[in-house]
Amino acid sequence: MDTLEQRMKRAGILEEDLEERFVLGSGSGGQKINKTASCVYLKHVPTRIEVSCQDSRSRERNREIARSRLCSIFEKQEEQKRLDRAKKRAVQRYKKRKPSKAEKERRRQNKQHRAEKKRFRGKIRDY
Repeated sequence: MDTLEQRMKRAGILEEDLEERFVLGSGSGGQKINKTASCVYLKHVPTRIEVSCQDSRSRERNREIARSRLCSIFEKQEEQKRLDRAKKRAVQRYKKRKPSKAEKERRRQNKQHRAEKKRFRGKIRDY
């Protein structure tokens, strides 16, 4: 499995781009969690993506988890971009395909039907 540094490097996350704060914890866990600043708040400044973590009582462990979550977000975004590009290529392939005989026949009939409608739109004449 990749180390956290490798994941961050692959995702293009630099330590200089991260804004890190330690906040007082909240929620269940007794007085200790409410007194110590073990909750980690991470913000990736260029993309403005924010992550906070209070999973562990250890500040260092929370720092690792927060960075890992940030990497996961970037990886999901990259995967979505890849899927969107693949979908766009598939749509282009579909548009370039040669229409079947049945589809050509349907188009021809539709065209004839519209021409028929248009023919009756003319002015009413007395003969």
